[in-house]
Amino acid sequence: MLQAAGRALAQMLSPPFRAVLWKSAGLALLLLAVLTVGLYWLVAWLGGEGGQWMETTLGPAAHNPLAVLGWILAIALGAGLFAGAIFLMPAVTSLVAGFYADDVAEVVERTHYPDDPAGVAPPLGYSIVEGVKTSLLALVVYLCAAPFLLIGGLGAIAFFLATAYLLGREYFRIAAVRVQPIRDADAMWRDNRWEIVTAGLFIAGFVLIPIVNFTTPLFGTAFMVHYQKRLAAARARALETWP
Repeated sequence: MLQAAGRALAQMLSPPFRAVLWKSAGLALLLLAVLTVGLYWLVAWLGGEGGQWMETTLGPAAHNPLAVLGWILAIALGAGLFAGAIFLMPAVTSLVAGFYADDVAEVVERTHYPDDPAGVAPPLGYSIVEGVKTSLLALVVYLCAAPFLLIGGLGAIAFFLATAYLLGREYFRIAAVRVQPIRDADAMWRDNRWEIVTAGLFIAGFVLIPIVNFTTPLFGTAFMVHYQKRLAAARARALETWP
């Protein structure tokens, strides 16, 4: 695991990675700005005519859930630009990965595993849909975790662990579906779920570093390509020694 992380970090500033870095960082900044503005608008809308309209449509019983939702959003965004950027970055990086992760994976495979069969990128539509699904799930999870930020470090721990799970799974699947059918990639994820989540802690730590977290799609993809190769090799050895 440490070796995979070290290899990924060592390749971060290579010329092929730098080319992807500028594109992914630019897209991440754009998505982050759009997402932040959208959430601020949602908070304002829920606190005004939007909340009234939803209460009228859904009935008086919707008042308390809507108030809680607005409170959670206000906490998440009221923490300021710095905290808000960290809070939203896991969702943003999942979207960016859908566009550029395969470019990174191809460079890693060509550099470190030239003798292995070349990976094949899944359709762009599939990658984007999976990224959007993970991003939406990330937002839901983090909004649920936001109230716990008021309870000591519980919210920070919940955020960190959720990030490790979501991004560990996301980047592992990006690496795995390049070299095997989607069904087999999902089976490998299920069989090694907690190992992959543990590896996802490295990616979660990367997300928490301001500025550096814009390179998360590069690090996460490169790291999980190495890690997927390690799991595949271990599985092959186990099958060879199976009686």
